Amino acid sequence: MSQPPWNVLSSPRDSRVTSEVNRTRGNSNSPGPTSATTAANGDTYPIIAFSHLSWDWVWQRPQQYLSRLAKTHPLLFVETYCSETDATRVELRRIEGFTHLTIAKMHLSAARWHDGDWVDRERRRALQATLRTELQGKFEHPLLWFYDPMAVVPFAGYLKECAIVYDCMDELSQFKGAPVALVEREQKLLKEADVVFCGGQKMRKKRLPVNENCHFFGTGVDIEHFGQALSEELVVAPEIAALGSGPVLGYFGVIDERIDYDLLALLADARNDWQVVMVGPTAKVDPAEFPKRSNLHFIGSRPYAQLPALTKGFSVALMPFAINAATEYINPTKALEYMAAGRPVVSTALDEVKLNFGKVARIAATRAEFVKLCLRESESPSHLRIARGLNLARENTWEANITRMKQHISAVLASTDTATESATATIPRLAYV
Repeated sequence: MSQPPWNVLSSPRDSRVTSEVNRTRGNSNSPGPTSATTAANGDTYPIIAFSHLSWDWVWQRPQQYLSRLAKTHPLLFVETYCSETDATRVELRRIEGFTHLTIAKMHLSAARWHDGDWVDRERRRALQATLRTELQGKFEHPLLWFYDPMAVVPFAGYLKECAIVYDCMDELSQFKGAPVALVEREQKLLKEADVVFCGGQKMRKKRLPVNENCHFFGTGVDIEHFGQALSEELVVAPEIAALGSGPVLGYFGVIDERIDYDLLALLADARNDWQVVMVGPTAKVDPAEFPKRSNLHFIGSRPYAQLPALTKGFSVALMPFAINAATEYINPTKALEYMAAGRPVVSTALDEVKLNFGKVARIAATRAEFVKLCLRESESPSHLRIARGLNLARENTWEANITRMKQHISAVLASTDTATESATATIPRLAYV
């Protein structure tokens, strides 16, 4: 999981957190929803989501969860851009195949992007105006769903929301180019949120002292989609098939500061008959600085629909992450996706991989060990580990996670005792824990 450069899609890089008066939920010059209103809405409450990721970028946690919620809930996905424009504009569009989903692309002036207070006010003004006009009556008393902590100041408490969800997918403050104010804003979001979901066990443990209604929901998987790689009918992607009959060591995902590029060079140098294939867009790195080898291929981004055919051609599926600040908390979405495709998996020693997937993935403590494990799995893949991986994938679908998440949300909306579990409560037991 990752994000595009912060100065392209996010709140301002250097905006400071403003001092705000205390607000009650739904304070927008009119009362918020009563319990009767919430009960009447039942399970059909509208959702407004704020993300640091574009909907059209790499398909990952926000799109996986929100696309499923959008099957039964009106959902507005808000993106904010620093743009070369004189006046703020909001572009609305619908996504084919998602009847209830609307994308709002908010373009703010680059000339004023440095003024964090203005950006906060303008984001709020532009969205409120859109909700009063083009979207009038469609997102009354919404559930606010945050991926971007920078959005808490402009929006939390200003949209007559029925509740706030914070789905913490990454330790964003440790990523390259993170806004200076991000840590402080996340603390504010944690205090404002009615329920918090965390993509890793370490992330949940870190946030629990601030919000006790905090739950671990790791990665899920679209088992039907990636399970296509197990079908004899599916043809291996042509760019993989063209590499010949030798082993293919493959990766798909964002290619950024979290990748161990020295490890990739070592893999390519280890065996001339190995083809190391990196599939995905680059972010915050210079491709000109990537290692150059005849058997190391950076083939660029591919549509989500093509990933099963690409993965089917992988002899070994790679998670070649560097061990650094940006990877300290990550729980890679691709882990279960590789497993659903029936691929042997080799990973560097990420804490969340060790915690969640130690019985499936081969985990290397050093680069030299990573090479040895790739050799082992390419020559004699562990059928036991592959079978375990397939079972984990079947038990941990996105749908299963969403069902459990909605139970927590329902508890909040109903104001039941379960909405405020104690800090010593047992972490929800997902199948791979």
